[in-house]
Amino acid sequence: MEADLQTHVAFYLTGKKLSTHLDALDGLGLRPALFAGYRDLTHLRYDFPLVLVAERPDGTFVEPLSGLIDGILDRVAQGVDGERIRKHVLRLEQEIRVRVASGSSGLFSALWDQAAAPLGKADRAIAESLSLARANLKIDGEVIDCNAALPFHLFGHAWSIKQGQRARQFSQDIERLVLKLSDIIKADFVNSDAGKSAENLKASFGTGPLDNFDFEAMSRILTKSSPRQNLSDTRRRRVTNLLATLHAQKFFRTAETDTGETYSFAFDSCIAALAAYRERLPRLIELARAMAIAELEIKGEYNESKHDLLFDSFGENGLEASDLSLFPDYLVRLNAAGMTGPEQNTLTEILSVDLPIKIVVQTDDVIEESPLGNGHLAFALRSRQLASMAMGMNGVFVLQSPASNLYQVRQQIQRGLDYSGPALFSVFSGAATGSGELPPYLIAAAALESRVFPSFTFDPAAGRDWASRFSLDTNPQAALDWPLREFAYEDEKHQSVAQQTPFTLIDFVACDARYSKHFARVPRTRWNGTLTPVGETVARAERGPLDSVPCLMMVDPENRLQKVIVDEKLIREARRCRDMWNSLQELGGINNSHAERLLARENEIREASVQTAGEAPASASAVLAAPVTATPVAPPAEQEAERSPDEAYIETARCSTCNECTQINNKMFAYDGNKQAYIADLNAGTYAQLVEAAESCQVSIIHPGKPRNPNEAGLEELLKRAEVFI
Repeated sequence: MEADLQTHVAFYLTGKKLSTHLDALDGLGLRPALFAGYRDLTHLRYDFPLVLVAERPDGTFVEPLSGLIDGILDRVAQGVDGERIRKHVLRLEQEIRVRVASGSSGLFSALWDQAAAPLGKADRAIAESLSLARANLKIDGEVIDCNAALPFHLFGHAWSIKQGQRARQFSQDIERLVLKLSDIIKADFVNSDAGKSAENLKASFGTGPLDNFDFEAMSRILTKSSPRQNLSDTRRRRVTNLLATLHAQKFFRTAETDTGETYSFAFDSCIAALAAYRERLPRLIELARAMAIAELEIKGEYNESKHDLLFDSFGENGLEASDLSLFPDYLVRLNAAGMTGPEQNTLTEILSVDLPIKIVVQTDDVIEESPLGNGHLAFALRSRQLASMAMGMNGVFVLQSPASNLYQVRQQIQRGLDYSGPALFSVFSGAATGSGELPPYLIAAAALESRVFPSFTFDPAAGRDWASRFSLDTNPQAALDWPLREFAYEDEKHQSVAQQTPFTLIDFVACDARYSKHFARVPRTRWNGTLTPVGETVARAERGPLDSVPCLMMVDPENRLQKVIVDEKLIREARRCRDMWNSLQELGGINNSHAERLLARENEIREASVQTAGEAPASASAVLAAPVTATPVAPPAEQEAERSPDEAYIETARCSTCNECTQINNKMFAYDGNKQAYIADLNAGTYAQLVEAAESCQVSIIHPGKPRNPNEAGLEELLKRAEVFI
């Protein structure tokens, strides 16, 4: 046992196999033990595939296939034949799942017919059941599975429904304005000499015995008797120009639009979307101005002396959210892997100036190596930075979710699309390159379970505080560091064993063949008591005595239990992932350190009061009034704004206490009395650590400045990475 322990410890510390008693994972087809029950997803009833349904009164834009099938069964699986019908329809559902998993696509009704044909041909009873059920298929739509195409497709569908709603309302408004303005022009013409001419009167009379009327005489009578209240030349010109503007608009297709051409508002580049927005902005302001003036003209309330000056400067300071809400929102769909520096900068610009642009960023790989290289790990770095940067702007709607969870967050998606300002939707597709045969749904769900890609929503419209705006509700067992799942297996004595097992970052990484070098399989003959579950090792604050090594339970293709040991690098990354999750928990009000500290202080005061004879326990107001020991604080934000861009500094007032920088170097970075970070000692670390801290910062408030040591290795690359944070 001692020799085995030394071999295992050596792998744990170095990642190198120094004995033939450890096996590489390559080619073994192992997967985390908690995946044992998910070999074939087509036999399970879960959210996927999804059906993209047309707009419905309740705002629903997507339904799970299983939900639509259940709705049909509720209507037809009744009476003595109910159980038979249910069995046959569920068999059809599984066949549809198999076809979709194999790449089939199309409308729900079409896939139903394709799957039903061979089933019904083989069995008449099945044909009768499916025919009855098919007649009750009331909701149709495109069927999509959880794959690389899902995020763009789903968000595009939801966005299109929203734009359709706006288009109908806009068309009604335009048609009403055009009709009323046209009536003003017609009424003016009718009251004019030309309108009262014999020719016009005859033309407007319609069919009938026209020879019985003297239109010349009628014209003379009307011209003399009718009071003249014609439009002024300026008003007639103004109304005519308004009609021309309303007819020529290209934002929505309406019955009043002169041309069938309209603008496109869906883009695959922030640069292209922003360029289009800037180009169209003058026309948008002109149209919004025309609509506002038209409303006044229709009511007869336009006062030239007052309104001319007001509308001459209309839109110079931008438009109100209520004005912009009349027009289409822009949709940008990006893949994180293809985002360039200019594209990233433009995305930041869009989010920072409250433009009505919704941005979907799809990430296909969340466990890339750190840009530092040399085996450094920084999982989900880009997606984490993006979401944190957007939340730090305070006015951006932010939703992060893996693709497997998109149905669960459908209401949040709707809120984001309804939000009047910019919105960022960050989605992990699950289509990772190193996941082998594991389906994207399983990988995406594992990213959520392992806290590598947690789900959260930041909604600025929900309230003024974090408790109202930020939510972690769609994460499994959000109050825990890691979700606990029951794992049952049969041991070597054929006894049933069940235990609660955490699903950690290490389980997730074990799904990816690129990181197999961090694992080594221990042959069953070498299993002993020194193999400790990874959850216990990760839970330790620091490295404990090396009398055991962390072990992960996995299963082979025959579902036989295997044990693999893990190197220390992954253990460190798992702790880092847990700490980042803990920071999100605090933002979401879970295990909040400020609340716990206040509660502890209240308890201390209460205990002290109880010990004092005749005194009642301290009230909450007394607790709040209790003195706090003064501690040094970092320089205020006003001083930070005056700093030179060559000097390293932190925007301390915006710090979210995420612990990222202090974990990198707690001597260079420290917290002030408000638990907000500042640079305590620049000489205590390297420029590389400054840049890494800036990249890891959840709200992008660390500015590395220029390096103090001109001889530090890799400065050229570090300076390029630091440019983003100047």
